[in-house]
Amino acid sequence: MRTKPSFLLFIALALFFSQCKSPATRLTYPETKKGTQTDNYFGTAVADPYRWLENDTSAETKAWVKTEQDFTEAYLSKIPFREQIKNRYKELLNYDKYFGAFKVGDYMIYTKQEGLQNQSVYYIQKGLGGEPKVLIDPNKLSGDGSVSVALDGVSNDKKYIAYHINKGGSDWQTMFIMEIATQKKLDDQLDWLKFGGAAWQGSGFYYSRYDKPAPGTELSAKSEFQKIYYHKLGDNQAQDALVFEDKAHAQMFFSPQVTEDERYLFIYKSPGTDGTEIICRNLAKGEKDFRLLFKGFEFNYSVINNLGDQLLVNTNDGAGNYRVIQVDPNNPQKTLWKEIIPEKPEKLESAATLGGKLYASYLKDASTKIYQYKTDGTFEHEVPLPAIGSASGIGGFNNDTYSFYDFSSFTYPPCIYRYDIATGKSEVFKKSTPKANVDDFETEQVFYPSKDGTKIPMFLVHKKGIKLDGSHPALLYAYGGFSVSSTPYFSNSKIILYENDGVFAMPNIRGGGEYGEKWHKGGNLLNKQNGFDDFIAAAEYLVDKKYTSKDKLAINGGSNGGLLIGAVMTQRPDLFKVAIPEVGVMDMLRFQKFTVGWGWAIEYGSSDSLKYFPALYKYSPLHNIKDGVAYPATLVATADHDDRVVPAHSFKFIATLQAKQTGPNPVLIRIEINQGHGASGASLSKIIESETDKWSFMFYNMGVEPKGYK
Repeated sequence: MRTKPSFLLFIALALFFSQCKSPATRLTYPETKKGTQTDNYFGTAVADPYRWLENDTSAETKAWVKTEQDFTEAYLSKIPFREQIKNRYKELLNYDKYFGAFKVGDYMIYTKQEGLQNQSVYYIQKGLGGEPKVLIDPNKLSGDGSVSVALDGVSNDKKYIAYHINKGGSDWQTMFIMEIATQKKLDDQLDWLKFGGAAWQGSGFYYSRYDKPAPGTELSAKSEFQKIYYHKLGDNQAQDALVFEDKAHAQMFFSPQVTEDERYLFIYKSPGTDGTEIICRNLAKGEKDFRLLFKGFEFNYSVINNLGDQLLVNTNDGAGNYRVIQVDPNNPQKTLWKEIIPEKPEKLESAATLGGKLYASYLKDASTKIYQYKTDGTFEHEVPLPAIGSASGIGGFNNDTYSFYDFSSFTYPPCIYRYDIATGKSEVFKKSTPKANVDDFETEQVFYPSKDGTKIPMFLVHKKGIKLDGSHPALLYAYGGFSVSSTPYFSNSKIILYENDGVFAMPNIRGGGEYGEKWHKGGNLLNKQNGFDDFIAAAEYLVDKKYTSKDKLAINGGSNGGLLIGAVMTQRPDLFKVAIPEVGVMDMLRFQKFTVGWGWAIEYGSSDSLKYFPALYKYSPLHNIKDGVAYPATLVATADHDDRVVPAHSFKFIATLQAKQTGPNPVLIRIEINQGHGASGASLSKIIESETDKWSFMFYNMGVEPKGYK
């Protein structure tokens, strides 16, 4: 991000430096060329003067990116406490952090990030008391930490593990195989994968992939016609057998699953981010054809495991908060379903089997509750958790006697617990110990009314004993989409806010999944404005209750949350002092034109439809920036390798905002190089730079000087 200004910027930057004596001085921005592109949507003419910025590989766009980078860096470099914040953040991060343990036969696998390592390292040890050894170290795969690693699936005989790498944050994956006992990497390599995994069966596995894109279009072209292949260990990918494709539906996701006993193969179909159809094949009987198990795409279905020839399935079919049912794949009609765990008032977030038991993870006001059942649905007991917070990961093989789960909360650092099935007790396996006294901070949960009277929960985190006098800097964050639940999490970065008497607020707005499908649908498609109203009401609550004031309130969100920030800052620019939208979906009329954006039409609707165009146009951040309006101080964030929400969204948004901004607040864009969608796969060094700039920009424009930083 930090680059030297080019000679062509000399005059503009000289003017800029003369204006940079205080954050209240209006800036003169680099001029962005305007085109004449206009589109007609059902009789409505919509200008798109910055369409040329969609071509992110052109020399013209690259020059524009360089100009904007230099301009932003010149501004940020003048913030007097920027380096102090960076140093403090590095101090806060400099400890060992543990995540994601699981059991594979006699071995334990987990990740550990030592101090300021760019990427977490996968470790393996034999038995609970064994000596940890490095399994996979992503830090050795690149010089700058831009290659990340994730695991894809363990063979049912527990001999092999599949994993993939992502380069520069791109969603494209390359898969490899490793022998667990020897930690030896095999020669197998599978390219052009996205959003998949390895479903093991026999001497190989099923996986999903795309055809190789045309050179130069890898990060922008639509990803279409996903296919399912079978790979046999030792073969070249070109030899892999095509198992399933659908030539009639280009825009469909396909994902394979095999049961632990390798009796059944399932293929999940989805036209987007919601709604599934499942077809199946009985591998034990040698079936070649697929049979329909669950017809799509109104509901979601997920096969948990099989009990012989019966299936345990988690679904919202007939249960907006989800339930577990038993289904005979030979007779899958709904009238023959057997209910195992009925729907509860709380959302069933996930279900898994382990050691002959069934575990159901619920959300109670956005916090985790886990219950143990027999596989026939008989309740046994609640799994005790150490505090109110978020837990994930419990589950495993049928013959396991224990499992692991991660637990954390806003003031509870990440910890891996080992759960024993026989005793029902948990004990610490690996504990992360941060460099801050988390006992100085506290969490509260409040409920406030939205515009239509709906009660919305919100977590508030701050230093203990703060006085509610409106003086505190506050950061309001939310996601609110795709049925994703925002639950308590530990953040080293937020400690910078708490140490400076700040408040972090996270409302669970509609569109998320915290209260099941009703909550989700209450904030998607034509109801999307409800989520924006929920967020605006949260800001008004914080000001009204004097947690903060309008001049000390910042808002932040990423991806769908970036859309949220773009929408509310254009609807209520008077309410916020600072806005930081990250990798946001800003052009709601063209998101479906790039990579996998078509899959979001399930959530948003599409401008190709007269039914949805008016609503999308009404709130689309890009199209609702107006002349003569003073917008909040804005730092838009994107990255050159973001092939999920392509950077053109942010490019066009900031170009428009800079052209129309009236007030003195700066409106800038931070463009990261060799990084992808937000912090996904990002190196720690890049995260440090990004978080440093966010806090610096926020405090500077609020007139807050961080305390006690050297």
